[in-house]
Amino acid sequence: MYLETILVLKNRLGLVRSIDIANEMGFSKPTISVAMKKYREDGLVSMDDQGFINLTEEGRDIAEKIYERHQVISHVLMALGVSEKHATEDACKMEHDISDETFAVLKKEYARLLQKR
Repeated sequence: MYLETILVLKNRLGLVRSIDIANEMGFSKPTISVAMKKYREDGLVSMDDQGFINLTEEGRDIAEKIYERHQVISHVLMALGVSEKHATEDACKMEHDISDETFAVLKKEYARLLQKR
């Protein structure tokens, strides 16, 4: 969840600080600080002297995988008639819990839907 947000903010803003993540997610800055400390310890993010947060290679790989899942799931749901608001919210919940096998089938189905258009 945090890694995906960092990726999106990095693409949008260029530089990301804890306050940017807090504002985007609606969480408190202390909550984000605790999460970033754990992610630094796990080798998923780094922080420079100015407080800018960067994804490590491993963190970026995970974030991109989650982001891809989010995009595919939300687009499949919208193609099936779910509103954008609900598709986005539901994709956020589903992206972390579905198996790789299920995601592969959804991704294949999404590609098929795109070809029909």
